Amino acid sequence: MGGVVIQEYYFKHPNDISALILCATGGKMRVSQVIFNSIKPDYQVFLNNLRVELFYRKTSKDIIENAILETSQIDPEVTYADFKICDAFDTLDKTNSIDVPCLIICGKNDQLTPVKYSQFFHDNIKNSELSIIDKAGHGVMLEKPNQVNKVIEDFIIKNL
Repeated sequence: MGGVVIQEYYFKHPNDISALILCATGGKMRVSQVIFNSIKPDYQVFLNNLRVELFYRKTSKDIIENAILETSQIDPEVTYADFKICDAFDTLDKTNSIDVPCLIICGKNDQLTPVKYSQFFHDNIKNSELSIIDKAGHGVMLEKPNQVNKVIEDFIIKNL
């Protein structure tokens, strides 16, 4: 959802932004009907599916369990509404108008926002860098925090 928020903000207030970091996101965020069908009837089914949908298959069980525990604290109606917002989101036609330095980060094994989404950003944003993090999924910032932080630090240093 963070990628949706920052893109919306950028397109409404481009002069407020000097650089962007787009992590595990896309310009269009279609959500599987399977996700919608699992949230309301049985939130635990949705939470259990996060193990496979959000993370690389060899991600530490502690990381996964902590993320699921945190997600479980969110009201299912809020989660459902967030996914509805994502599903309706589409800024693909505006992507090439982004004219600030942009760092694009994705997990190589991201199933929710696959690498092709990040590649689209990279191909359509003139001043962009693409970092594909190996052995990580949609939870790339939780799965590989040191690598993600290093890529961000390098980007900031280069673009200050």
